[in-house]
Amino acid sequence: MGQSKSDAESAILGRIGTMVGHEKMLRAQLAEGTIDGHEEHERLAALERELDQCWDLLRQRRALKGAGADPEEAQVRTEGIVEGYLS
Repeated sequence: MGQSKSDAESAILGRIGTMVGHEKMLRAQLAEGTIDGHEEHERLAALERELDQCWDLLRQRRALKGAGADPEEAQVRTEGIVEGYLS
C-alpha cells in the first residue's frame, strides 16, 4: 500500500524542516569559524536549490488536489526548471 496523500505532504514538509535546520547550522558554523565563507556559500546554494524543488513539489501537489486531480501525479522537477521560474 502506498503513502496516503497527507503522509506524502507531511514527508515533504518534514524534509523542508530538516533542510531549514541544516541552513541554520551552516550559518552558525560560519559564525563560529568552523567553515569558511566559500564552503558555506556552496553548501547553502545546493541546499537552497533542493528547498526550491521541495516547495515546487508541494505546490504542484496542492494545485493538482485543488483541481480535483491526483496529487500523486506531481513530479520533482529538475533544478534547471525550478530555478528558471520568475519570482
